[in-house]
Amino acid sequence: MERKNQHYYTQFPDTNLKMHTVSESMRKHLFVFKTVSGVFSFKKIDLGTKILIEHMTIPEEPSVLLDLGCGYGPIGIVLGYISPKSNIYFIDLNRRATWCCKGNVKINFPYSQKRFKILTHNYFDAFKNKNIKFEAIYMNPPMRRGKKEFINLCKEIPKYLKSNGFFQFVIRKKLGAPSIFEALKNINPQNKIEVLFKRSGYWVFNWIFD
Repeated sequence: MERKNQHYYTQFPDTNLKMHTVSESMRKHLFVFKTVSGVFSFKKIDLGTKILIEHMTIPEEPSVLLDLGCGYGPIGIVLGYISPKSNIYFIDLNRRATWCCKGNVKINFPYSQKRFKILTHNYFDAFKNKNIKFEAIYMNPPMRRGKKEFINLCKEIPKYLKSNGFFQFVIRKKLGAPSIFEALKNINPQNKIEVLFKRSGYWVFNWIFD
């Protein structure tokens, strides 16, 4: 019997294991993902993630990029395809998610896996006491964990971005996009935050750091 308190952000989900394959055309390329139950949106790529993927800014030059809260990896895998000389990091607390992500890197990049690094950690815990910074960080945050947790996470973002780096993320309007917009403007007033795109109740944000 499945536990009712299981969430996709559980570290060790123990829901009944069900395998699934997701095929999705994004940024003019067909991607294939193997997924399992206990992982966020395992039957299809959710609309918020797709909207972020289609509108996120991807550096053309070789960069170090982070898919934060990666799930089974669609954001980071698209980053790796569009920016083939960049190194891509993936982080998720959910062990099933990172297991799927490793497999999906092999499926979509059978000959260039060394530039992908997949870590099972809670947010930035993997990088504490390590000298690593990113040109860009991307995220579809788990807003059901609460706005307060996400805003606290945002306060950590500047520590892990290079000069002129940026953080792009998507939030649904009814889950707090307008209030988060106002809150982030006050956290670092000198840094620019803007709404890149709105569709179907989802807002894509771009937070730029000098």
